[in-house]
Amino acid sequence: MLASDTLDPSAPPPSPPPAPTRRRWLIWAPLLLLCAAAGGWLGLRYSTTGKQAQLATGYIAHVVCACRYVGGRDMASCETDREPGTEIVKVSEDSAARTITASVALLASRTARFDPEYGCSLDAP
Repeated sequence: MLASDTLDPSAPPPSPPPAPTRRRWLIWAPLLLLCAAAGGWLGLRYSTTGKQAQLATGYIAHVVCACRYVGGRDMASCETDREPGTEIVKVSEDSAARTITASVALLASRTARFDPEYGCSLDAP
């Protein structure tokens, strides 16, 4: 006797189990997007553009620190000392600590600190 002999011929055939493809995409899609974003950020940070951003932030932090604390000028006057092409670098001042921080969003940030004996020097990256 075969198994097919015991089945009711009027009953519909059994359906296959549902494929969990949608559930897989809900799990893997955010992970794939996160990996792609991290790879893009790392690629940009360590590319020529990222290295130029690191160089520019160090340069601008030191120039603005020297202008502000060694030269005794105000921040608006120090903005005129910046080189063309460095407009993307944002500068912030902490007058209590006598530091200038220059940064390019998500790529680089450097801080220059004023010491009355030695002048302005960049903190370690």
